[in-house]
Amino acid sequence: MTRKLLILGGTTEGRRLAERLAGDPGFDATLSLAGRTSLPAPQPLPVRTGGFGGARGLADYIEREGVAALVVATHPYAATIADNAARAAEMTGIPALRWLRPAWTAEPGDRWSEHPSLEALADAIGLEPRRVFVTTGRQGAQAFLRAPQHRYWFRSVDPIDPPPNLPDATVWLDRGPYDLESEIALMQRHGIDVLVTKNSGGDATRAKLEAARRLGLGVLLVARPLKPPMPHVETLDAVLAWLDHGFGPKERGE
Repeated sequence: MTRKLLILGGTTEGRRLAERLAGDPGFDATLSLAGRTSLPAPQPLPVRTGGFGGARGLADYIEREGVAALVVATHPYAATIADNAARAAEMTGIPALRWLRPAWTAEPGDRWSEHPSLEALADAIGLEPRRVFVTTGRQGAQAFLRAPQHRYWFRSVDPIDPPPNLPDATVWLDRGPYDLESEIALMQRHGIDVLVTKNSGGDATRAKLEAARRLGLGVLLVARPLKPPMPHVETLDAVLAWLDHGFGPKERGE
């Protein structure tokens, strides 16, 4: 029996799950993207783009489309959609699971400090002008307007709109993954003092943390948001096991 599955994606995890389920006769799966990236990569499943209109809108979509299960494979910092997904699953009574990649953990030699918000982080950079490499994405750049004394380099997949109105700021448009040697070279070339990032986890952008460690740089991280009230797992195998348990055991090829 084919069951309808909705995957909330926009991440490497969402794409990996889509690749595993593409062509699987046991599932009629749709991948939902928020539409915040101007040139999203091609996907192996049918794609729905755009918001749902909050938890009630997502619940209406689930009921209208006959969705039988929900997998939330969004970015660890996409707190609003994760919360809406948990509420929508409760409204509709369908099972829901969050695939949440493990957070990075500090290693010997790291100089990390964690902050509850971008605003608190911007204040923590200090009063003395510093050379700051910001890798938190295009959203939230305006938080650094409160600390205009620093020299900023922002790296983002898409343009920052509006551009940060800072006296000395450069925006680089680039997409990972990144390797250690190029990250070290970039930070040395621009004399970076501080790396700003989110504790996103995963491998695509981990190299910047090792580069900062080797160069002895401070790293300021935005703390992860609280997890919504739904079960969560950290691996693809765990997601597939959950699907098997919920929809009955079945053969899966590698």
